[in-house]
Amino acid sequence: MKKQPSFIQALTVIILILALIFIGLFEFKVEPHIPLIISLVFLGCLGKLWKYKWKDIEEGIVKGITLGIKPILILALVGLLISAWMSSGTIPMILSLGLDWISPKYFLISALVITVLVSTFTGSTFTTVSTVGVALMGIATAVGISPALTAGAVVSGAAFGDKMSPLSDTTNFSSGILDVKLFDHVRHMMWTTVPSLLLTAIIFIVVGFQSDYSHINLNELKHLKDVLGDQFTLSWITLISPLIVIVLSARRAEVVPTLIAGIASAFITALLIQHQFSVSDLLTFLQSGVKIDSGNSIVDGIVNKGGLQSMMWTISLVLTALSLGGVMKELGIVQALLNGLTKMIRRTGDVTLTTVLACIGVNVITGEQYLSILLPGQTFRPLYDKWGLDRKNLSRTLEDAGTLVNPLIPWGVSGAFISQALNVDVVSYLPFAFFLIFCPVFAVIWGYTGIGIAKVAPKKDVAA
Repeated sequence: MKKQPSFIQALTVIILILALIFIGLFEFKVEPHIPLIISLVFLGCLGKLWKYKWKDIEEGIVKGITLGIKPILILALVGLLISAWMSSGTIPMILSLGLDWISPKYFLISALVITVLVSTFTGSTFTTVSTVGVALMGIATAVGISPALTAGAVVSGAAFGDKMSPLSDTTNFSSGILDVKLFDHVRHMMWTTVPSLLLTAIIFIVVGFQSDYSHINLNELKHLKDVLGDQFTLSWITLISPLIVIVLSARRAEVVPTLIAGIASAFITALLIQHQFSVSDLLTFLQSGVKIDSGNSIVDGIVNKGGLQSMMWTISLVLTALSLGGVMKELGIVQALLNGLTKMIRRTGDVTLTTVLACIGVNVITGEQYLSILLPGQTFRPLYDKWGLDRKNLSRTLEDAGTLVNPLIPWGVSGAFISQALNVDVVSYLPFAFFLIFCPVFAVIWGYTGIGIAKVAPKKDVAA
């Protein structure tokens, strides 16, 4: 008979796996793939010890990977899109405009505001990061602003729309699984979102004004612009493709056809105005990324990016992490953890705290954003009813600790993508992704103080 793990056993397994991963990452300085694979082998052996058949374990792997098929497809398309926007002159054009318009002192807050606006219109972290995010990182590199700080601002702004935009899939998903009206859900999220965003903005403003920009050479910036102009035809026409992507996203078009439209329009733009590249060059760029030699190492470092191959590291990481998460779910480890957490609740604030811990735990275990919303949502729904808490409190917390924590997990789908797209390790930008850190903190604070907590009549007949 298959063994069902207890809370202590599940917690022990999770601690062992996290120890394996962190030792690999920080002690041996290896990529996360191998520690994850070793953890997967460990789980397979544990499954056999618990009387599971190999077919059950394999089924867990397949189920885990199936959840990530769409994100994996998006990752591949984003690699193509970045390459297409580089070769068409779209990102070089945005870089040139940015060097003209954005003051270094205001750069970080500008990056935050721009990404907040774009993510609100698109409802997508992936789209925001792969469009204006990549361009902003290029500007930061050219000006000499910390890549980690810039990535923190970009991720904070990009995740804002993923949480708050009515167009976001996670916003609709979180409210939908709990039967909460969409705009009730969005309004209720303001309690944690507004203070978190204000604090984030204040920090980036202060950092911007206190930083020393005396090292910036204006002649060097002018030279960078001249090099970009020599390598690409910089025209407003190059902005048509990102405009198409933003408009389609705002009209709630599916993300895959939206990205394909962006790639196709950028490819056509490149054919029409970037005459230095042949069709063969452009197709090669889509596969392997843009490769030019401008004679300027900074420009080359900014422009030589993208391509399908650039996403293979991320895709292989996501496949491995999803396999691990799928097996943990199949062995009952995830549910045992969630069930154990529910038994620790003694007061109203504990309900919010355990929800936050559960969402973070599922994110760490599975690396999958949707599962970090779905599983805690299903588990804690009756508890919120029992304690007389409106379900929109739960839907809000699922976003605060589910949606927003995934980009902070190196092997999470969002974290792996952002790291690759911005060329900054998750561990490097994590301390500066203030918005993503503050939201779950405010969720817990409001949970214990009762501020912004909506109440309903308790349902006495609901099982814990």
